[in-house]
Amino acid sequence: MPMPTLTFTEGDTAEIYVHNNLDEETSLHWHGLFLPNKEDGVPFLTQMPIKPHSTYVYRFPIFQHGTHWYHSHSKLQEQIGMYGSFIMNKRNKEWDIPTLPIVISEWTDMKPEEVHRSLKNATDWFAIQKGATQSYAEAIRSGEFKTKVNNEWKRMNAMDVSDVYYDAFLINGKNQNLQSQFKAGDKVRLRIANGGASDYFWLTYSGGKITVVATDGNDVEPVEVDRLIIAVSETYDVVVTIPENKSYEFLVTPEDRTKSASLWLGKGEKVPAKPLPKLKYFAGMKMMNDMMDMQGNMIEMDGMKMQNQIMDMNTVMYPEITGEETPKKGSKAVDKSMAEMGATSSDIVTLNYDMLRDPKKTTLPKGPWKEIKFELTGNMNRYVWSLDNKTVSETDKILIKKGENVRIILYNNSLMRHPMHLHGHDFRVVNAQGDHAVMKNVLDIMPMERDTIEFAATEPGGDWFFHCHILYHMTSGMGRVFSYENSPANPEIPNPRLAQRKLFSDDREFHLMGNIGLESNGSDGEVMLANTQYRFSTEFRLGLKSEHGNEVEAYFGRYIGKMQCFMPFIGFDYHYNSMGNMAGKNMFGQLSNQMNRKAAVIGAQYILPMLVTAEARLDSKGKFRFQLMREDMPLSKRLRLNIMGNTDKEYMAGLRYIVTKYFSFSTHYDSDMGYGGGITLTY
Repeated sequence: MPMPTLTFTEGDTAEIYVHNNLDEETSLHWHGLFLPNKEDGVPFLTQMPIKPHSTYVYRFPIFQHGTHWYHSHSKLQEQIGMYGSFIMNKRNKEWDIPTLPIVISEWTDMKPEEVHRSLKNATDWFAIQKGATQSYAEAIRSGEFKTKVNNEWKRMNAMDVSDVYYDAFLINGKNQNLQSQFKAGDKVRLRIANGGASDYFWLTYSGGKITVVATDGNDVEPVEVDRLIIAVSETYDVVVTIPENKSYEFLVTPEDRTKSASLWLGKGEKVPAKPLPKLKYFAGMKMMNDMMDMQGNMIEMDGMKMQNQIMDMNTVMYPEITGEETPKKGSKAVDKSMAEMGATSSDIVTLNYDMLRDPKKTTLPKGPWKEIKFELTGNMNRYVWSLDNKTVSETDKILIKKGENVRIILYNNSLMRHPMHLHGHDFRVVNAQGDHAVMKNVLDIMPMERDTIEFAATEPGGDWFFHCHILYHMTSGMGRVFSYENSPANPEIPNPRLAQRKLFSDDREFHLMGNIGLESNGSDGEVMLANTQYRFSTEFRLGLKSEHGNEVEAYFGRYIGKMQCFMPFIGFDYHYNSMGNMAGKNMFGQLSNQMNRKAAVIGAQYILPMLVTAEARLDSKGKFRFQLMREDMPLSKRLRLNIMGNTDKEYMAGLRYIVTKYFSFSTHYDSDMGYGGGITLTY
């Protein structure tokens, strides 16, 4: 890991034999390449997957030059190391300085399927591992109690800039990569690809400026910066200089700044780069509160042109720009208004897309225009990602015609950055460079940005994927398929209907999750099977003593709306108590028979401010029940509060102390079962 670097020259024909020695299907996508559609490597869209223990040949002409990469496009295989550099040299003259192909990536000891399921389960275990929980105790200590309340009032969880906790970060498969062959005065070209599944990376260098000379395989006029952020799946060519006969650190830091990886260039005394300090999460939370309304929509600011990475709203979280969270005595003060506006410090030059200028004109050829607008949407609480609130499986292909120019206007109405990647085409990023706008195949679009990209539909036909390249966002449904009109049948897809069902299965997949309490007064918990829209859930309470009784409530519901706050459901309620002492009246004066209740139910749940779930239901006996519940309120880094009460005069309050991802100590009081303490298992 990574896979071998593949090197070609313009004019070559690439012939790549893939021997699948796995016990599962696979495929390889040649990221950023212009090639016949059937060679693009998207299973169930451009080819059927490569069967286990079989060989498949990709064959296509090399039209381009530049730094690209390749990776598996099957399931979550990319996360476990199936990626490598794909280098195409110019036919005439390549750079005559030392060059290193670099693949940056991350590693998790957890199986990627379990990572994805955990994200769907909205567990905050990753935040605990990162030290990014933002609990009420931490808010009070930081003087940000009001900020935390405002955050939950808008139905939002804690602020974060990335989804997953990783055990290691890698440069060509190593955390510390030593390249000691360079001496004072040498210039080194780094061909960098971000092969990470979900992390953006900051790139800094202890030996001075970084000169950016290409992006996504396309040359740009050289621009000097102090640092740059590379999005998931982006590539950059940069040139750095070795000032003296020492070893200089090219530091790679994930956006959440949990750990880092290092490339050491040169031999001798080590010159480390300055590490990036921990993010100021409550400053980010305060910014997030101001940026989003109660309906989950971003609030666009009058007079602020949010595009092309010019204004990074996350700057408020960067201590190196906006000052420390609690400044030390004598430290340099930073203007508060600058921090609030997300402005960058003038003495740290950070790359943005407006700085990138193509040496040649990139205006598109004359022809008809087709304009498409997309709103990037998401639900962090349930980890659903979409375009215009619809996943891939909920939409038709978007038809385009050969010879037309396609303009895509993207508005990011979510709180995450998204690296949007178009297969098989380069696009212009409309920026300050006018006719010399940079050409790319990946667009990093930040929250609240409105960016415009344009591409010429020059392919003879086929289906081309356009998607967020954060692996878990793509698998959750954030993408579309562009399809050329009147395309000939793809010989690699013998059964298009079956292939489409398989393609759609990713974002329709159901995930099992639940928690089971084993305490001294009995057992209670919930088991749930859910996907993007639907949920099957069963809540149970099993008393240890006969007077405690047993109860099971099973629901089937569908989430509705952008924030998925509303879920109508049908279900069944069973309650048995052999003591016969549980017949009473509810708060509406209706008989609440809990001795042997068997009833069908219909109702709805709605998420209120403060993340309180309100539930109203009517059963087949004519009895109405209203309930309020709040689960997993973060009191401290690891302590969670659960509370519930309803009109049947049932109530509960409990605490859970998280020890590991799957195990917690817990205690609670239940109106039926009394006090109890023990453990809770979470899956």
